[in-house]
Amino acid sequence: MDTQIKDVARAAGVSATSVSRVLNNSPHVSEKLEKKVRQAIEQLNYTPSMIAKSLKRNKTNLIGVIIADITSSYQASVLSGIEEECARRGYHLLVSNIKENTKKVMDYLQVFQEMRVDGILLMHGKMNEEIQSFIKRTNIPIIAQADTGFELPVVTIDNVRAAYDATEYLIRKGHRRIAMLAGDMQDISEGQHRYQGYAAACEHYGIAIEHSLIRYGDYKLDTGYRLMEELFQNRENHSFTAVFAVSDDMAVGAMNRIHDRGLRVPDDISVISIDGGPMSNIVRPRLTAIRQPIDQMTQTVLDLLFERIEPEKYRSESPPSGWVNRIPHDLIEKESCKDV
Repeated sequence: MDTQIKDVARAAGVSATSVSRVLNNSPHVSEKLEKKVRQAIEQLNYTPSMIAKSLKRNKTNLIGVIIADITSSYQASVLSGIEEECARRGYHLLVSNIKENTKKVMDYLQVFQEMRVDGILLMHGKMNEEIQSFIKRTNIPIIAQADTGFELPVVTIDNVRAAYDATEYLIRKGHRRIAMLAGDMQDISEGQHRYQGYAAACEHYGIAIEHSLIRYGDYKLDTGYRLMEELFQNRENHSFTAVFAVSDDMAVGAMNRIHDRGLRVPDDISVISIDGGPMSNIVRPRLTAIRQPIDQMTQTVLDLLFERIEPEKYRSESPPSGWVNRIPHDLIEKESCKDV
């Protein structure tokens, strides 16, 4: 039979209330009382029930995170920062990996609700009516790290502008036939918005958008490799001189295929990406990229979330429900692009 708080109280010769005060680090607990209770706890190998404590306090210190793909080097870096900061604030994460499958989102939202999480972070830009309905009716604070097209507090970069800047950078280097490894067009931030930025830059500089130069993928390294091969196999594309990939992972996959074709980056083909995470420094040549400021974005999204979870502790002027905070990005020039 599981040891209960009353068993600890009996063994220590004190009341259950006194044991509870020791467990909750209440003030005005004498050293003698704490010693007796701690000895009884050790003797009985008693472990306080997190569920019982959570029900009593109406608080679990759990944050639910729905991540698009945990194998993404960028999203893994973001998640690492979130975990570290949440731990510093005394919270634990429940991480759900949907692998870009929107159908899984509702399953995890239901689990988070049953687990009584204190807050939810959405690290993806896909939305449907069922998810929207949940967000409307739940009392759980939710913050998104991607544009969702729905009234929800969002922390992200300006993805349209970021893609525009990446494409414009290549154009100013003399490139006119620029292939794009685009994202999932069901994804508003990394799919739709980044395509819009690419198209806007081409239009601004009078460059016709060639749909044969655009391939759509899921942001992964092996997908970048495969899509790059598709571009090579299409004879119409033999003269493209640059590739814009919407993630570091797809860019590195493309660079690997370029290398396996016996070509060189940037001598034969220039490559640029959005993310600018650790992967961009590991690959050779190092990858020129639009950098998303991970630390600043992580701090901002968690500040917003904890303002809603513990308003008495993290007070600030709360933004409206549909508020979007665009964190400035920057372009980090490295070695993967050249003038033509």
